[in-house]
Amino acid sequence: MKLQIDDKQYPIEIIRKSRNKNTYIRVKNDMTIQVTTNYFTSEKAITKLIEENTDKIKKMLLQQETKNENNTGFFYLGKKYDIVYVEYCDIKIGTNKVFLNKNFDLDKWYKKQALIIFKDHLDTIYHRFSKRIPYPDLRIRRMTTRWGVCNTKTKTITLNLELMKRDTKYLDYVIVHELSHLIHANHSSRFWDLVEENMPDYKKYRKEMKEF
Repeated sequence: MKLQIDDKQYPIEIIRKSRNKNTYIRVKNDMTIQVTTNYFTSEKAITKLIEENTDKIKKMLLQQETKNENNTGFFYLGKKYDIVYVEYCDIKIGTNKVFLNKNFDLDKWYKKQALIIFKDHLDTIYHRFSKRIPYPDLRIRRMTTRWGVCNTKTKTITLNLELMKRDTKYLDYVIVHELSHLIHANHSSRFWDLVEENMPDYKKYRKEMKEF
């Protein structure tokens, strides 16, 4: 089953689950259109649903294309570099190119940089934060669904290693977001008021981060 849009064909994957009462459409990283539904939804009904939502699916495909572009290649603090594979060094960042050894552990390098950069930004934001809060422990790891996590019991914030690839304004937003959870452990209006108090442009950054 495929969907033709302009001159491209996109595969459609149907996932049936007994607990699903409704039907959901999403676009996967590989540009497959995934339809999740229950065992009683006919292919005819699915085809009709896709036809009725073609415009929405087009937008979803465009959003996923943008995400893929923003995650393909070498990024460092908001800038994309062309990769040149070499043997004479592990990694060297030039003006527009990064010279990289194929055997180099890039994740380990990112984390080493993050330990310095994330800590520096955390210190700066913590000292100017509008509320008095305990200084949190900082952890860094790669996450697939969250930019940051705050454990209010242990006073620990965990930041996504992927933030090393983005402009530091997004790192600062995530830090403000997680520090705000040390006052409000939910996403209430008071929580968002505190985020805005410490970062007036947070809505803009939050929207932009959906493209990553």
